[in-house]
Amino acid sequence: MALRDWLRTVLGATNAPPADVRSLSGLSKSALAASMQTLPIGERGWVTLAEAARLFSTDEQGYAFGEMDEAGKLALATFAAEHRSFPEYMPTEGRVYFTRKS
Repeated sequence: MALRDWLRTVLGATNAPPADVRSLSGLSKSALAASMQTLPIGERGWVTLAEAARLFSTDEQGYAFGEMDEAGKLALATFAAEHRSFPEYMPTEGRVYFTRKS
């Protein structure tokens, strides 16, 4: 095992989510809604951008939620509001975070 591999094993992956941030189910809108409901108020959870794009955008994956995808952003924001949360796009992490509101 190379030193680099050993360090990765010991320190964890560089793009791993913080321990206090939950991964939510992105299998379907209903699965996402159900997993969002398990978040305590004020806490965040995430799905991958690819999962969110599949659920909320009609644009190609590389363009989903970009400048021209107003419909996709509106669909995701509406869904989040209906489930008492707000979305936060993190394209560098490849994730969409949802924070549960009161």
